Amino acid sequence: MANPYTQLYFHVVFAVKGRQKLIAKKWKDELYKYITGIITNKQQKLLAINGIEDHMHILIGTKPTCLLSDLVKAIKSNSSKWVNELNLTPKKFQWQSGFGAFTLGHSQLGTIINYIERQEKQHRYKSLNEEYIAFLKSYEIAYKKEYLFSANE
Repeated sequence: MANPYTQLYFHVVFAVKGRQKLIAKKWKDELYKYITGIITNKQQKLLAINGIEDHMHILIGTKPTCLLSDLVKAIKSNSSKWVNELNLTPKKFQWQSGFGAFTLGHSQLGTIINYIERQEKQHRYKSLNEEYIAFLKSYEIAYKKEYLFSANE
């Protein structure tokens, strides 16, 4: 087939190392713009981005040639380097190893975009681990608690 026709959407979640609350409101929009640039430069499409002080949610539309793990690695390594070069945090900024990624159908985009946009409100009631476990259960993904986002890593 000469031209594949695809719609590939991923809801990606990752946390600050040790789940430290390092993403400050005063510079998080600039971080989001920087990450948008990374995704755009990799010829992928950012549909939504938001988070709170200790983690981030990104909704990305990808081409079939995109290796998601390589894209997330580029996002995390380049954005942490950017934060550190600008001295935006009192200590070294790092993302925790690993990430969660959940596939979506086109009909689910509105719901997930709304969910991502409302992160501050979502986390008044639910911790990152509670939220993440709910995603894993909803997608019927087997998991081990010791491999979830940890305050120790």
